[in-house]
Amino acid sequence: MTERVAVFGGTFDPIHLGHLAAVQDAADALAMDRVLFVPNSQPPHKTTVPVSSALDRVEMVRLSVADNERFELSLVEFERDGPSYMLDTLRVLRSRLSAGTELSFLAGCDALPQLHTWHRPEELLAEFHVVIMDRPAESDVSWAEVERRFPSIRRQVELVHVAQLDISGEDVRRRVSSGCSIRYLVVPAVERFIYDHALYRDPPIPSS
Repeated sequence: MTERVAVFGGTFDPIHLGHLAAVQDAADALAMDRVLFVPNSQPPHKTTVPVSSALDRVEMVRLSVADNERFELSLVEFERDGPSYMLDTLRVLRSRLSAGTELSFLAGCDALPQLHTWHRPEELLAEFHVVIMDRPAESDVSWAEVERRFPSIRRQVELVHVAQLDISGEDVRRRVSSGCSIRYLVVPAVERFIYDHALYRDPPIPSS
């Protein structure tokens, strides 16, 4: 029986309910057996932006996916040195999965305008099933702009409508830094982890 596996990568600083709701909808729509959440080891697009430690980001993903039997944490990007390029990650995962496994890459619709800045995007589109998670109503995708660089993009990706919660990691960090609540923005275990480890405080507050 063919297994359907999706890969969802990100910095996850922190992982929040917007990520989880969108991926759950995509997994349901595509009848995925498993979704691998892949935290970036060295995010290539954030070399000049402070990022929380890998251990903290990994643990927040672990806590977030623990109660979903289809969601798994993958540490594949921590097994090699250098920037975390998704093309390399997908190739490694493909080599480890059983022959005949259907492997898909999940990306938010906000990734499309930046696709040309990714590492060898033409190869990624040619080799893998790319799924773009879009809003359930009006699309945010500026297809004309993307098609100028990738003329065949509409045939190379599959569009799936998913829940779009207006949550961002930046907003979560800002709320913590300013003393505002993050309840209902992240899973309760991650909320506790952030406070227990004094993440996103400016200046940092030592854990008690």
